Order: sequence, then C-alpha cells, then structure tokens
Amino acid sequence: MGDMSETITERPPMPTGDAMHLSPLVTRVLAPNPSPFTYTGTQSYVVGTDELAVIDPGPDEPAHLDALLRAIGGRAVKAILCTHTHRDHSPAAAPLKAATGVTIIGCAPFSLRDDGPRADASFDPGYAPDTILSDGDAVTGQGWTLRAVHTPGHTSNHLCYALEEEGALFTGDHVMGWSTSVVSPPDGDMTAYLLSLQKLMEREDTVYYPAHGEAVERPRRLVRGMIGHRRMREGQILRFLEKNGVSAIPDMVREMYKGVDPGLYPAAGRSVQAHLIDLDARDMVRRGEDDRWERVA
Repeated sequence: MGDMSETITERPPMPTGDAMHLSPLVTRVLAPNPSPFTYTGTQSYVVGTDELAVIDPGPDEPAHLDALLRAIGGRAVKAILCTHTHRDHSPAAAPLKAATGVTIIGCAPFSLRDDGPRADASFDPGYAPDTILSDGDAVTGQGWTLRAVHTPGHTSNHLCYALEEEGALFTGDHVMGWSTSVVSPPDGDMTAYLLSLQKLMEREDTVYYPAHGEAVERPRRLVRGMIGHRRMREGQILRFLEKNGVSAIPDMVREMYKGVDPGLYPAAGRSVQAHLIDLDARDMVRRGEDDRWERVA
C-alpha cells in the first residue's frame, strides 16, 4: 500500500488482466483494484518458463484469478508466495491453491488488533501458508531461485524475494515505483522500516519489481531517496515541536502536509505517529497526556 499523503501521483490508465512479459523469467499480471492506496492496482508476478512460481496472487477477484490461470497456461506451478498479508496481496492464494493444488509459501500469518483510523488495507484473516519462510530461505524451480529477504516495517511479516538468476528483487509494498509505503502503527514500525531500507542499500540487486508501480531500474538511487525523505520528515517533526512546544499529531499534520487533500490527513497522521514512536525510542521526543508530544532537550 502506498502512502498518498507522502507522494501524490496521478494514476495512468493500465490494462488489467494482460500477461506482460518483463524479462525472460518474469511476467506481470495487474489486478483490477486501482485506488488512492494501490495506484493502478496490485501486480502479481509469474516467475519461470516451464515450472512457475506466483508472487503476490492479489485480491480474491474472479477476473484476476482467471487472468492468473491464463498466464500460467497449464504449466506446472511450484509455489505460491506472498510478500505480506494485506488483503490486496494474499487472499487469492487460497483459490489459486484450490485451482492448481500448489502449496502456499512465504510470509507468516498474523492477526492485527487495531481500532485506530486506518490508511492501508486490512489484513487477510484467511491467509494460511503451508510453509513459512525465514530470512535467507530459498524456493527453487526449473531455471529459477527465489530467496526470502525479511524486510519488516510496512508490516512486521513483510518479505521481499530475490530472483537470483536475474539480479531482481520483488519488493512487495516495501519499495514501490510510485509512492512511499504506508508505515502504520501498531504493526507498521518506522525503526524497522528504515533498517530494512538500509538492508536493501547493502544488496546488489539491479532491478526491483514492486507490487504497485513500474519496475525500478535504479534501485539504490530510489532507496537512498526514500531514506532521505524519511529523515526530512523526521526533521520537520523535530522543528515543529521545538517551535510550538507540546503538540498533538493533527496539529503537526496540518502544518506539514499543507496542500494535501484533508481526506488524506488520517494516513498522514499514521505516518507522523510512526516517526514519533521511532524518535521516542531514540530519546528525542516524549509522549505526554492525550497523545500529545514534546521535544526532549
């Protein structure tokens, strides 16, 4: 899920359901679920030539399942992998498993209990993997190897998948081609997110295939910019608190997100909250009564 409070990008028209070949081993199928938080929709990936893997099967939409089955075209499927369990990514895993008989492999399931305002999709309560992958675990098929890269932050169970034969990384919602990611507490964790971005900076992937947005051809440059953007937002928060004293999150949002549609303020508030929790852990701010915050001298 993208954070439209951070990056406002007009959605271009995109064909849904078509199998678009991006490389010798990678085919993309776009789900019909465009929105302010999914951009043109969720992109599922079919990896391989004769024996396949499907990454992020997407929402449980009959038309999208039919499109995935057309892209598979009767070929053998080795695994269904999910990067995380937001409901635009994993619900189609179950019907795809029923249609193909293939095991679901990938991130761990969990249930998020959160009554706060939400800016991202809710989690998929029906997600039931047959095998859970840890950082560094690999799934192999004819001509391909997919290795799990644990990248918590957007969600605690988020995995990316490295396609070793092509130097590619399927980045799910951790890094996208159109917007910064939603980092929404309590499960979203800004400290973990920034550490996961640094982890990608230390890798040598040559292209990213995100779940939303176009392929990223200069991945390190983008990740460096994303880290810089978060540090810029952090600096804004600290300057605001230094100038205004004890403040509530909505006050910070109105000042820092001028020009943004007020309908997106809840998403912005979740992002600011994630930054504040990170700054609190570093003893740079302090939470007071009524969820009001102050700068620590």
